[in-house]
Amino acid sequence: MDDDLVFRALADPVRRLLMDALFERDGRSLGELEDVVAGHVEMTRFGVSKHLRLLEAAGLVSTRKVGRVKEHYLNPVPIQQIHRRWIGKYTDRARTADALIELKERLEDTTPDQE
Repeated sequence: MDDDLVFRALADPVRRLLMDALFERDGRSLGELEDVVAGHVEMTRFGVSKHLRLLEAAGLVSTRKVGRVKEHYLNPVPIQQIHRRWIGKYTDRARTADALIELKERLEDTTPDQE
């Protein structure tokens, strides 16, 4: 997995919108996804298709041909890998930092004023 491709794909609000739509209901056609985007921004079918190709290149979307229709499916694996690699390792440290901040605040609240 190329982290840069995934981050680049996630950086665009239209691509996040497409992913949200696929999260709500997988197996959408280009036309259905075009309608979703049209409710938010003005974009051609070609523009939506280009965004979907970038999501596919990043591994975030997979497709399946059913008759004449190409269905798009969300693939959450690259996001989970990003979470494990870039977010998860900081979560434990963040919990420790939060506990220390909370302890500091409690100690400061219970310390008698020294005037």
